[in-house]
Order: sequence, then structure tokens, then C-alpha cells
Amino acid sequence: MPGTPERLGDCRIAVLASRVGADEKRLFDAFDRRGVPFEQVDTRRQWFLAGRRDLPWDLALNREIGQVRAAYAAGCLTAAGVDVVNSANATEVCGDKWRSTVALEAAGVPTPRTVLGLTPQATLAALDSLGYPALIKPLVGSWGRLVVRLPDRAGAESVLEYAAALPGPQSHLGYVQELIDKPGRDIRVIVVGGRVLGAVYRTGEALRTNVALGGRTRPCEVTAEITELSLAAVAAVGADIAGVDLIEDRDGRLLVLEVNHRVEFTGFQSALGDQVDVADHIVDHLLERAQR
Repeated sequence: MPGTPERLGDCRIAVLASRVGADEKRLFDAFDRRGVPFEQVDTRRQWFLAGRRDLPWDLALNREIGQVRAAYAAGCLTAAGVDVVNSANATEVCGDKWRSTVALEAAGVPTPRTVLGLTPQATLAALDSLGYPALIKPLVGSWGRLVVRLPDRAGAESVLEYAAALPGPQSHLGYVQELIDKPGRDIRVIVVGGRVLGAVYRTGEALRTNVALGGRTRPCEVTAEITELSLAAVAAVGADIAGVDLIEDRDGRLLVLEVNHRVEFTGFQSALGDQVDVADHIVDHLLERAQR
């Protein structure tokens, strides 16, 4: 049976997490119940020496909430010979909305029409081509923060004028996307080790359905289309453990919005109850990796 300490051997597991939330507590409990030793590594206190390979871990689960720290930690650990889940490349791709979109499009995964303007002025021109209403989103971010609905050109000019005054050059790039006329919900699918664990509908106020912002979840039937799209999306970004966000248009066609490399699953778990234990599946996947 996977997950027993005897099969684990001498593998040393690190869990990268500067913030321990409900999901991390579920994971820690799953490790403890299975008798699997692990070490929580607070990335705020972690440093790496270039060229050093004698780190005290063989395998790392990256649960770092800060995207920059998550990406650099994954890269440093990989360079030191540690097997990191998710990989450094998947963390970087999933953490950047444009890179995610490019990867999904290259794999033929259906997504909303999306453009990137390299300046606020170019973004306005892109929006004239894309059409209104539209959404503008930060390249890096989660929980739907700073996602703004642009109803018309006047509204876009106001938002982009503000963006042009921000000091960071990344803030001057415009990631804009067509606004899908969805039926008041989206779908969150969790995939671990190439297997779809389940799906839930998420509903919330206005644009954002994130559970962290008060969104509500209920079970969603996992259809063949949901399975196919979710697995294709995860493969496109190279992730082992991920949350795939799907959206339905008014014709019922499914589109992939994004793939989350640090998937939060408390709302998903609450909706599905005893049908699935996400933390247990993640531990199973790590133990399988450790035995390779």
C-alpha cells in the first residue's frame, strides 16, 4: 500500500509554506496519520548557497503563497537536486497569466480570447479590437484581486491612466480578456498526479467566485468533457497538482480560465465531503514520487 513509512525509505520531505492555513493543516494531518515524517520550511527564513547540493530534503511540496518566493524556492531546490512538486517551470507558468494563456493556446485548450498590450496605449488599441465589455487582470495575482470589468473605452481609459502612473513596469502591461456571459458560476476541478479528483460549482458576488472571498461551492458532475479539458490544461502547464478553473458560456461550451499551481481545496473538500480526501491524494502522490 502506498504511503507506509516502510515503503518511504529514507526520503526526506519538505513542505514549503510561510503561511499555514486550513489546507496546510489538512496536509500536515494527512502526513501524521500516515506516519510520514516531514518538515515545514518557512520560506521567509530560507536561504540558498549557489552550487550547494547537500540540502536536508529529497522531495519538496511547494505550498508557498508568495509567487516570487515560490518560483525562486522551486528553482533553488531543483538546482540542488531536490524533486519539487510542482516543478519550478510549472510554478512560473501558472503564476503568470499570460504565460499560462500561451501554454494553453499552444496545446489547443479552449480559453477566452485574450490579448496582451505592452503599454497602456497599446492595450487600448487591443481592446478596440477585442471589444467591450472586457476584463483587465494583473499578470500575477490570485483570489480575483484587481480584476476590473471594463464596460467601454471611457472606463478602460480611466483604469489604464491609473496603471500608467504605477512605478512597476509590469503594471504597464495590459492583460485583457473577453468577458464571458457565464451562468453565474464557474467550475473548479482538482487534479493530482494525472487524476481528476472531482469538481465543484463556485458561485459568488459579481465577477469573483473565490472561496477565500466568500464564494460558495456545491458538487458538480465530472463529465467526460470536464475530465478531458482539465487533464489537457494541467498537461499544458506541466503541473502535477493543480486546480483548474473552467467557465461555461451561454451556449454551454467550456473554456479554461486558469490553472492554479498552489490549489486551495477547503471549499472543494467541504462541498464533496467524504467522497474524496484531497490531502490524502496529495500525500499518496508524493509517496509515489519518492519511490521512483
